Amino acid sequence: MGARRLVASLIALFFVAACGTTTTSPSIAVGARDDAESTLLAHLYASALQAYGAAAHVDVVPDPLTGLDTGDVVVAPGLTGRLLDTFVPGAKARAAVQVYRDMVSALPEGVAAGDYAESAEDRPALAVTEATVDAWGGRDVTAAVRHCDTLKLGEVVGSSRPSSVGTCSATVHGYPDAATLFKALQTGRVNAAWTSTADPDIPADAVVLGDRTSLIRAENVVPLYRRNALSEIQLLALNEVAGVLDTAALVQMRRQLASGDDPAHIADGFLAEHPLGATSR
Repeated sequence: MGARRLVASLIALFFVAACGTTTTSPSIAVGARDDAESTLLAHLYASALQAYGAAAHVDVVPDPLTGLDTGDVVVAPGLTGRLLDTFVPGAKARAAVQVYRDMVSALPEGVAAGDYAESAEDRPALAVTEATVDAWGGRDVTAAVRHCDTLKLGEVVGSSRPSSVGTCSATVHGYPDAATLFKALQTGRVNAAWTSTADPDIPADAVVLGDRTSLIRAENVVPLYRRNALSEIQLLALNEVAGVLDTAALVQMRRQLASGDDPAHIADGFLAEHPLGATSR
């Protein structure tokens, strides 16, 4: 992906120098579901398109993937693992690169994928206390699997999580919200809590277990788009998001959302601090 971005960045440099004017083409519809995370990602990609002179806006629709098929939207951001599971239920891939490759192979005719953000993920994760880390002797999910017989899992009711971790399937206790879940973790009613790597509600004293062997499926940010609907410079705009976005930024932006900030303002502010193509201009 690095060579592709370099070539595309050179194209962008030529475009900016030679053109210097914004497009008069119809505004590009970036599809989002009616939830905070989807809307934030949609605004991020719309803002990226605008940064390269394209008119773009966010359309909140029941199903952005259906919107891609009908042409109601042109771009639809998502997460690689969830998209793979949509197109191939029960798919076995878990590592980031393989999940992306299998997802691309399964895309419907007429739909393509941009670069995925290697450093930006919202993957299901297990949070534990420092005491549990010491008792288990590790900070990786493999430690939880080794102690499967004593595992007491908790989750927020309705959250998305794997049914098992490796060979371990344990009973999961449901809680109404993150605050109640992490209180249960702190008081020992559960010894591991399902969360996600970009969850802004993880307490500072909780330890999110690593996953060096990819026991949990990767969930990296990625844009889908309608084939032949975007110019080279517009594809560059989508792909350059992958170079500036990371999980820490997702966490911070989701905190801003929770505080009531406008998602368009958040996205514009992030790209103002992390300008696209900055190294090539």
